[in-house]
Amino acid sequence: MSKKLLLLGGSRYALPVIESAHKMDCKVITCDYLPGNIAHRHSDGYENINIVDKKAVLETASRLNVDGIMSFACDPGVTTAAYVAEKLGLPSCGSYESVSILQNKKKFRKLLVEHGFNVPKSDGFKSASEALKQITEFCFPVIVKPTDSAGSKGVTKVDEIKALKPAIEHALNNSIGKEFIIEEFLESKGHPSDSECFSINGDLQFVSYSSQRFDKKCGNPYTPAAFTWIPTISEKQQSYLTSELQRLLKILHMGTSIYNVESRESIDGKAYIMEVSPRGGGNRLAEMIRFSTGVDLIEYAVKAALGDPIGPLPVGHFDELWAEIILHSRYGGIFKELHIFDKLKKFVVETDLWVSKGDRIETFSGANRAIGTLVLRFEDKATMFEVMEKSSEYIMVETE
Repeated sequence: MSKKLLLLGGSRYALPVIESAHKMDCKVITCDYLPGNIAHRHSDGYENINIVDKKAVLETASRLNVDGIMSFACDPGVTTAAYVAEKLGLPSCGSYESVSILQNKKKFRKLLVEHGFNVPKSDGFKSASEALKQITEFCFPVIVKPTDSAGSKGVTKVDEIKALKPAIEHALNNSIGKEFIIEEFLESKGHPSDSECFSINGDLQFVSYSSQRFDKKCGNPYTPAAFTWIPTISEKQQSYLTSELQRLLKILHMGTSIYNVESRESIDGKAYIMEVSPRGGGNRLAEMIRFSTGVDLIEYAVKAALGDPIGPLPVGHFDELWAEIILHSRYGGIFKELHIFDKLKKFVVETDLWVSKGDRIETFSGANRAIGTLVLRFEDKATMFEVMEKSSEYIMVETE
């Protein structure tokens, strides 16, 4: 009898999960409150439920008698999936308590401090008045961000106190729990990393580091706009981060899971784990890992959610010449055409455009404002560096 997987969220990032599950003869029921989402057209069933409503999702999972539940590249569903798995005795990446810590920036920073990890000074608040009472404890610049959102939504760098209140309002508007953190800004040495990892029974078996690139002229200069898998984080600091990530998983008694991990090497000489979420990342990161190493973390994530056995992961040898560009517009408007200039076009392996002529698009203020992706492969590192540093010059999103 086919197994059934309840997949929280219906964005296009769910499509490779559905494809992978179907290859395993597993039925997929997608679930969210947006019936028009693309993944619902490819799944075997759809439930119209808000995925942050834990009790409603629990009732649905129980009624459908599912064999597993997961939230892939869909941050709001991660704690719900852990809650339901714990209540129904389904396979899970970790306890609901541990997952809740990882998914809340205030709780996560507190845990890091308690266990002696490198961590920037930060604190969580629920109101501007509360934050203003303690702001003298921080050195500017600071970063203000929601405690419970991903994709750089609601994130603002604040250089002076007069800009703090609007940044707080922006963060609260993007927070499910109406809470935000203020964190001292860490300037990266080179590029920060945002990539995928995987553990089996808490043993970290796959680790990857990337170089994130940003478009400083878009609506949010802290939203990743491109990736390469040639990290600028030093090998010494990569080893340190890997060791610290393993230590973190042991502290939280995590199990078998994919993780989206953000980290950076700072100009202060230290390396920092910034975020660890037990889910696949957005921006097709796990797909890019598959392109560049042949290791299919999506397949392993589905198996983990279903409780299927997973042997030792193959060693992923990176073909470092793969890259990804997140297609976006610096301006809102009506989409007219995508122009890719010849300097870049010859390296494009795949163009995945998510909008059509006449669609309304928004300025790139968060990952949810992307309009597609380009997958690229280069002939040599020098060319890759040259092109990726200036990639925005070789793409034009025409609007009217």
